[in-house]
Amino acid sequence: MTNNQISLLELIEIFAEYRNNIIVNIKHLQEHYQRTSIKRVKGVRDENGELIQPWLRTEHIDNAEYVGMGEFEFNRNTATINMLVKRQVKLAKIEDQTPILEVAGLLVNDLNTFNNYTIVSDGKINVKSLQVKISSKRAFYLLKEKGILDADKFDFRVEYTIKLDNLPLVPFDRHYSNIDGFFNQLAEIKVLSSIISAHLKGESDVFVPAQLDELKNHYVSNNVYINFPTTNEYTDITEALANGTLDSRVSYKIDIGSQDILNLSKLHSANKFLNKMYRVYDQETGEIFAKPSFHVAFNQNLAFRHKLLSSRIKLTKVDEFMKRIFDDFLGLEKNGIVADILVKVGAESLAQLLQDKQADKQISKEEMIAALTTANTKLEQYADKIYRDKICPLVFYIGSTGLLPDEIAVKAMNAEELAAKYPNLQFSKDEKKGIFFVVGDSIISVYAKTEYYSKKIAVSVG
Repeated sequence: MTNNQISLLELIEIFAEYRNNIIVNIKHLQEHYQRTSIKRVKGVRDENGELIQPWLRTEHIDNAEYVGMGEFEFNRNTATINMLVKRQVKLAKIEDQTPILEVAGLLVNDLNTFNNYTIVSDGKINVKSLQVKISSKRAFYLLKEKGILDADKFDFRVEYTIKLDNLPLVPFDRHYSNIDGFFNQLAEIKVLSSIISAHLKGESDVFVPAQLDELKNHYVSNNVYINFPTTNEYTDITEALANGTLDSRVSYKIDIGSQDILNLSKLHSANKFLNKMYRVYDQETGEIFAKPSFHVAFNQNLAFRHKLLSSRIKLTKVDEFMKRIFDDFLGLEKNGIVADILVKVGAESLAQLLQDKQADKQISKEEMIAALTTANTKLEQYADKIYRDKICPLVFYIGSTGLLPDEIAVKAMNAEELAAKYPNLQFSKDEKKGIFFVVGDSIISVYAKTEYYSKKIAVSVG
C-alpha cells in the first residue's frame, strides 16, 4: 500500500465515476453485513398482532454472485452513506409459485428491487471491505495509484478486496462552501412539493384508476417499482430489547435552519396546514368541507378563504412562512413566490397553468396532473442537488469528525442561549439538549437521538 492514501469520500467519488466498470460480490457483502436499522418483514399485522403476508413474492431473476456497483447516497442529516443496489426480480404467487407476467397492461417479468447497504453509519464504518472485480484498466490503475489496491498488474478475472475500515472518512484539506440562503430555498421547495404531492395522492399522469387499483393489488407502485407493505419483525419493543433482538445506539443529527425556523421538520404537511388556516367550500352551494384535503382541489366549484382564527391562536414564524406560499398558490394573495420557485427549478409549465387557472381559464384535470407531476420531479431534483453539493458534505464532515470545518470558526451555544437570542425558534425534546452554531444567517444544530437496530445479520431474500 502506498503512502498517498485517500479518504473514504474520495474513494466513493471514484466508485461513482467507474460504477459501470466495477462489480461487487453480493454474497460476501450480505454474509458480513450488520443492519443499522430495524429489520422489517413483508406484510401487515391484524388486530391480534398476527402477520398477514402478501399473496405475492419476488424471486431474483439471477442468482448471481456479483451485482453492479450500487449508487451512493448521503443521509441528509447524519454522517451516513448508503449504497443502493439494484436487482432484477419477477413476481410469483406464494401459494403455487405461478409467475405473474402482466399487470395493468404492463409486462412485469423484469421488475427491479432496491436494497440499501449502509457503508458508513453515524460516522463509523459499517462495511469493513468490499470484494470486487474491475473491468477497466484505467479504474484499476487509479485505485492502485491512490493506495487502494496493492496488486501489480491489472487482471479482470481477479477478485480484489478493497478495505474501507483503514481509510480516513473525510479529506481534511477540503473547503466547505457558505450555506447561507440554502435553508430558505429548501423550505420553499418542501412546502410547495408538499402541496403538489397532496394534490397527486391517488392520481397518475400515466394510468387510469382501474390500472392504479390493479398495480396496488400486485404491490407495484405508480412508478412501476415493487412496493410491498412491511412491518417491524417484533410486536413489542420492550421485549425485543430485553431478548436481544433489538439494540440501541446514539445517532447524532445535524440540521440546518434559519434564525426563525430551526430545521425543515418544523414545517407542517400541506393538508394539516390547509386545515389549520383555510376554509374550503363549494362556490355554488356554500357547503364547507369539514376536513378538507388538496385531493378535492380538482373539483370545479371549489374555492378557498382564510379561516377566522381565535385570538388565542398565535401564528408562528413557520405559519407565516408557509402562509405566503399557500396564499399565492390558492390565488388569495398574488405575491409571485410560487412562480419564482417553479421558474427557478425549471417547471415553467405549471407556473403558466396556475396563472391561467387564476385568470378563470378552463384547464383539464389531466393537463394539471401532468404539469404537477413534472414540477414535483423538478423540485425534488433541485433540492437533491443542493443537498448533494452544499449540505451533505458539511453534515458528513461534522458528523464524522465531531468538529466544524476550519473555515467555520464560531462559538457553540446551548438551546437556552440560542432561544434567548432568537425567541421565535421552537425546540423538540432532543433538540433542547443539543448544541448550536450561528453561521451567518444560518443555524447549524447538532443533537443526539436514540435509534434502534436489529442485531441479527441481514440476509437479502427477494
